[in-house]
Amino acid sequence: MQNKGIVICTAVLLTLASIFYLSFSFATRYYDGEAAKLKDPIAQQNYKDSVKYLGIYSYQKCLETQIGLGLDLKGGMNVVLEISVPDVVETLADHKTDLAFTKSMKQAKAEQEISQSDFLSLFVKYYHQNAPGHHLAEIFATQQLQGKVSPQSSDSEVEKVLRANIQSAIDNSFNVVRTRIDKFGVVQPNIQKLEGQAGRIMVEMPGIKEPERMRKLLQGSANLEFWETYNASEVIPYLTQLDSRLANGGDADTATVKKAAPKKAIATAQPKFKIKGAAKDDASEASRAQIDAAKKMHPLLAMLQTTGQNSLSVVGYASVRDTAAVNRVIHSAAAKQILPSDLKLLWSAKPADGIQAKNIYELHALKITTTTGRAPLEGDVVTDASDQFDHLSGSPEVSMTMNSDGARRWGALTKANVGKAIAIVLDNAVYSAPRVNGEIDGGQSSISGNFTIEDTKDLANTLKSGRMPAPAHIVQEDIVGPTLGAASIQQGIVSFVIAFVLLIFYMVAMYNFIPGMIANAALIVNVFFTLGILTSFQAALTMSGIAGMVLTLGTAVDANVLIYERIKEELRAGKGMKQAVSAGYSNAFSAIFDSNLTSLITGVILYIFGTGPIQGFATTWIIGLICSFFTSVFLTRLVYEYKLNHDRWMKLKFWTGISKNLMQGTNIHFMSMYKTTFTITGLAIVLFAGSFFVRGLSKGIDFTGGRNYVVQFVKPTQPEQVSQVLDGIFPGCTSSAISLGTDSKTIRISTNYKIESNSSNVDDQAETLLYKGLKKAGMVSQKNLQSFKNPDIRSGGSIISSSKVGPSVAKDVTYGAIFSVVISMVAIFLYILLRFRNVAFSVGSTVALAFDALTVVGLFSLLQGVMPFSLEVDQTFIGAVLTVIGYSINDKVVVFDRIRENLKLHPNEDLQVLFNDSINQTLARTVNTSSTALIVLIVILLLGGKSIQPFAFAMSIGVVFGTLSSIFVASPIAYLVTGKEIRDHRKLEAARAAVEVK
Repeated sequence: MQNKGIVICTAVLLTLASIFYLSFSFATRYYDGEAAKLKDPIAQQNYKDSVKYLGIYSYQKCLETQIGLGLDLKGGMNVVLEISVPDVVETLADHKTDLAFTKSMKQAKAEQEISQSDFLSLFVKYYHQNAPGHHLAEIFATQQLQGKVSPQSSDSEVEKVLRANIQSAIDNSFNVVRTRIDKFGVVQPNIQKLEGQAGRIMVEMPGIKEPERMRKLLQGSANLEFWETYNASEVIPYLTQLDSRLANGGDADTATVKKAAPKKAIATAQPKFKIKGAAKDDASEASRAQIDAAKKMHPLLAMLQTTGQNSLSVVGYASVRDTAAVNRVIHSAAAKQILPSDLKLLWSAKPADGIQAKNIYELHALKITTTTGRAPLEGDVVTDASDQFDHLSGSPEVSMTMNSDGARRWGALTKANVGKAIAIVLDNAVYSAPRVNGEIDGGQSSISGNFTIEDTKDLANTLKSGRMPAPAHIVQEDIVGPTLGAASIQQGIVSFVIAFVLLIFYMVAMYNFIPGMIANAALIVNVFFTLGILTSFQAALTMSGIAGMVLTLGTAVDANVLIYERIKEELRAGKGMKQAVSAGYSNAFSAIFDSNLTSLITGVILYIFGTGPIQGFATTWIIGLICSFFTSVFLTRLVYEYKLNHDRWMKLKFWTGISKNLMQGTNIHFMSMYKTTFTITGLAIVLFAGSFFVRGLSKGIDFTGGRNYVVQFVKPTQPEQVSQVLDGIFPGCTSSAISLGTDSKTIRISTNYKIESNSSNVDDQAETLLYKGLKKAGMVSQKNLQSFKNPDIRSGGSIISSSKVGPSVAKDVTYGAIFSVVISMVAIFLYILLRFRNVAFSVGSTVALAFDALTVVGLFSLLQGVMPFSLEVDQTFIGAVLTVIGYSINDKVVVFDRIRENLKLHPNEDLQVLFNDSINQTLARTVNTSSTALIVLIVILLLGGKSIQPFAFAMSIGVVFGTLSSIFVASPIAYLVTGKEIRDHRKLEAARAAVEVK
């Protein structure tokens, strides 16, 4: 084998990289175990903060680098937020009531529901129709867009500005969402803009148990504000007075308290941080007693350490664990009596720097100067902002430009606050409070502070957008309970282990111990590399990802089967072991390469057009395919060549008593059966098409939009009973109930109740109605709604998972599903044409693939309601169809590759005989690879869990019919397309036999 050095070097580098990245998971588990030995939570956190893995990586970095678990394995919440572009356009037009504008907006919104065009293009089209002779500048030359759009601006210029503002609003929304999630305290969230889906942001939040709170947090409108502030010296005496009042049960003498020295108050707050810093691993009851005593003496200042008198707006510091308690104090009835009515206290957005203690936040004192209680200046006056570096100090800062009205008001604001701070606030959190050194006129100024480069980029983006022009709406949502996630982990591991063990036995049984174990070792290395690469990409491992890995085991065996079958042929031809192994690997290479590349094409299409579980599956499958190609083709060959070059394994057998003569010497006239097979195929197509039009498909909410609730009941419950109750719970809505599993206790309830509404309260309403309706019908007995919604409390029936898909997402999924299937078929057609340089092979494979896909769809229609699991058509089903296409093409490529090879070896042989011989020669490989794939798929089907069973069923159908179509559909069609007639060799041989008898 050439390039051995490159193969060895690649293998060593992959091994080292995989060990490095996978070690973070073991390190995190070790540190968690050590921290768990400490009883005090503060000591646990201090221990984790002190961690330096390999002397470099912090505990948080270990968490971020380790292989993460998806929501279906860990439990949590996944939402897709959509920024409403129509609201952005309406805001930028300053809410015009012009008839042509309002009519165009209405028409564009209506067409967007059924069109793939973006909203702005539709709006511009309809505005030109409704206002002929008028220009967009008449609508958008507003104060808000001053400096960007003038009355003389052309339509193309206005449209460019609008698109820039829409994109800016989306980017700002992304930053707002990320900040809110970080402040919420979610561990390892995944927040990303969805490529190709303008205005959509996906947020994955593992471990979330308060979906209602998170919905409100994510859908709230962001608000950028500039506030005047108090100096600390003006506010601290009031805080001291409040602390004393509360310590005395609200009866303290106000006059006496005012005389108390502020320094003494500060001194009493010091022990709070000293106690935290000095806490031992075995924190004693005495330490806790000291803290409790300090809080009794100083209910506020034991938690809030006040600043010095010369401080600007920062009046105190508190640990993140105490901010909620401090909030209760500063917003209490006593606080309203003591604190000035124009004082507004807000926390910093980030922990304070320059303080040794961890996670300490600043409390800022803002001054209300308007009669409405709003900030004197808001973000809508900012026209541009950019991140840059101070030319003197070199530190990052933000430069911002305001419109003329903003510049005038900003100049007056800075002139009135020289020597004081002006607080920059977003979502009621202070991002910066710089000192004003002098009046800033002209509307051009810079904001400096303790910023990182990333901070200034984010703040500049926020300032550029100002207040978020449109709210974010949840258009898709999935909630998985932690218990369900734990069960999925167990199911995934069990299915993986059993499939792996069965493959080990199968390979040994078919190809003898040494060849079988080398192939199995390649599988182990393949899994090791796949996990290492997944971890390096920081990709989360999901149930669908585990399914992709398990399926990769089946497809990875395919390469070893091809190689071993070719080696067996060479040995039967009389070649020595060295020559047979070399020829086996060389001759099998093209078929392995083509089949893996066609599968890879499908995997890439799955990744591009899929979302959520489909992308997880595609990612794992793509990585697994590449790793299996490397391990099966190159690494195993290195092992054989090393042994053979040392004159070992010279008498090795690649067969056993079971497989020695399996499918050998067959002479089946497959091509002559074409009339029978085409007739059966045609009847199957008619049957499937009839079922499709009569029975249809059970469409999931991915295609229709709606809400799904998986409810686990205490007693066996029939779906028909639940359906009757649903008609009363959600009148006038489309609702259904489907049984999941065989215990009759798990029912999935679907409804399109108010799915068009963007209100964050509708989700709560739907869950409340469902709970009351089921309880009234005696199907659940939970005491309250919260218990019903808690997946860990199942004693009286509860929702163990839920999902929601809005109409806009459903529309995109439908278009994406159709487009992805079509594009995959076209891509494979073109690749086969390019690779084989014969349109007959392209036509034969594409028609057979279309039949394979139609078979899966038809059987899902025909068997719905018959199988013990749901045959609902959703995104996972589309993924299964595409995977069937990708897997099925492997068989066809191998058969066509052998035909191409035989055409070169026997150019003068009868073409029909050559086709038959090629199919017969690859029959053993076809049976073995299909068997290995079916072993894996049946394990997934039986043990993989409810969420993956439909996928495994679709794949099983695809493997069986894909194998049959390679022989009985693809090959005959390819032969017929060449323009030749298929003769019935069976009749010819029978006639010859009759003549010989006579």
